[in-house]
Amino acid sequence: MKTKLLICSLIVILCSACTKQAYNMADYGLKPNTGENASPLFTQALQDILNACQEDTIHIVLEKGRYDFHVDGSTIREYYISNHDQDNPKSVGLAFENVKNIVFDGQGSELIFHGRMLPVSLIDAENCTLKNFSIDFENPHISQVKVLENDTINGLITYEVAPWVQYEVRDSSLVSKGEGWEHVSTYGIAFEGDTKRLVYRTSDIRVGTKHIEQVGERTFRAPWKNNRLVSGTVVALRCPGRPCPALFMYHDKNTTLQNIHVHYAEGMGVLAQVCENIYMDDFSVCLRGNDDPRYFTAQADATHFSGCKGIISCVNGLYEGMMDDAINVHGVYLRIQQRLDDRTVIAENLQPGSYGFEWGRKGDIVQFIQSKTMEVYGDDNRIAAIEPVDTPTDHGAHSFKITFENDLDAAITPEGSFGIENMEWTPEVYFAHNTVRNNRARGALFSTPKKTIVEDNLFDHTSGAAILLCGDCNGWYETGACHDVVIRNNKFINSLTNMFQFTNAVISIYPEIPDLEHQQKYFHSGIVIEDNLFETFDQPILYAKSVDGLIFRHNTIKQNTEYPAFHWNKRRIFFQRVIHSTIEDNKFDGGFNKEKDVLEQ
Repeated sequence: MKTKLLICSLIVILCSACTKQAYNMADYGLKPNTGENASPLFTQALQDILNACQEDTIHIVLEKGRYDFHVDGSTIREYYISNHDQDNPKSVGLAFENVKNIVFDGQGSELIFHGRMLPVSLIDAENCTLKNFSIDFENPHISQVKVLENDTINGLITYEVAPWVQYEVRDSSLVSKGEGWEHVSTYGIAFEGDTKRLVYRTSDIRVGTKHIEQVGERTFRAPWKNNRLVSGTVVALRCPGRPCPALFMYHDKNTTLQNIHVHYAEGMGVLAQVCENIYMDDFSVCLRGNDDPRYFTAQADATHFSGCKGIISCVNGLYEGMMDDAINVHGVYLRIQQRLDDRTVIAENLQPGSYGFEWGRKGDIVQFIQSKTMEVYGDDNRIAAIEPVDTPTDHGAHSFKITFENDLDAAITPEGSFGIENMEWTPEVYFAHNTVRNNRARGALFSTPKKTIVEDNLFDHTSGAAILLCGDCNGWYETGACHDVVIRNNKFINSLTNMFQFTNAVISIYPEIPDLEHQQKYFHSGIVIEDNLFETFDQPILYAKSVDGLIFRHNTIKQNTEYPAFHWNKRRIFFQRVIHSTIEDNKFDGGFNKEKDVLEQ
């Protein structure tokens, strides 16, 4: 209830700033359906409006229609974007930078991008709303083929390339290409032709793009052995990187994203870092309806939040066909590399895709974590000073020199493998009334110590685990422990048709702890899972590791036979180092036998 009240207060604040004064970008030369390159026109129109406007709030509208954005004439920026490839510069279509109190209303417009671009950026912004438009690419970097025949005896597959895909055959390889880019895909994701669900037990697959033979118009035969790819299967040939999300947010406060549909992004749907208060209503990463011939949307997560604080609210969204989670909320662990004195360390960001942006500020409270056991060590401390080591500013920095207000424990050394977690930049999360379906990897991932509510969502064939509570100071370096989580009134349909990382059950509480045996404390705590409906073909419902305080009650588990059971975990509930747990008043098809259905280690 507290989170809902805070969200309502945020909406009132944002709406109270609105004005009836509107600026139509058509009056500044940006008109729809012309086929003209909108990149330079938008940049100039936005600048003219900002220069001319005297109001506290700027209401900018697009006339409804299609707008085409190309690299030529776009805004060129050097952005370091969390969990993406740090290749620069970026070509930005709509760059909103250093702005306050802007409402940008696309009025249902389609923003179509060409080449390799970052469609929208919102940087150093306050009290801004973006709404009522869609983002797509004319020629996505992910290609698509349809299996026509599978000769399983000889290991040959005949497939047809989708009509919108641009390609050429070079050195007997299928080269996907577009404006300013080309590649030969080596792996992909297989979808059922009729349902657009991932094919059972395929996960990430190798694809037949080399040593191909043309046998018809847009049709090829390739050495490609995979018995599960029956005739009619559609395969998304994935691109090798993730340079840009569809929408990038950095240093923003009080942002609303409303009725925005991302149909394709070469990276994530939205990536927000070091932002405060984000409200998303019907922000979707989705296909263009049931008749869309594509089967894929984003190359990675639909929504992703790194080092944010305040409130993150995601409601009424549709997330489908993306190549990773619908939502991922976390901070970034720095690893201590040097101890200069009792109060000063050099700490580095070791995750290759998550460096180059601000990590902390003077006055922020931090805690220290021993990476092998993922235990908090010593007392909280406060940053007295922080500065980058390898660059003049935070921009592009890997390492930071950090001085703390109080002495560090003597055991906190580089040899002890310690990470630092910034506790100031951790958000509350409200994820509700969303549909997550037909995607790769997992449904939703949360790693924040603040209140997290996950309610009234549909998780439909999420392929891997539907919900993951993680924390990892060893590989992904994504903080941190969850201490107040409620998962209620959700419906889960046939998760775990494939195996990916951290997919031990439909709900997987899985911090990465290399030395669990010697862990003394507990990582997660305060988790309630109640009043949910699970429809499943397999056994594992809940897996939990290193938790103090877990309730699983009033849930209904219905068994079906839509797929053969295959998961290695044969227990309904599997606990490793879990204390103060309650399992009560759940309804299992076929009954529940604690001795048989629960494993506690």
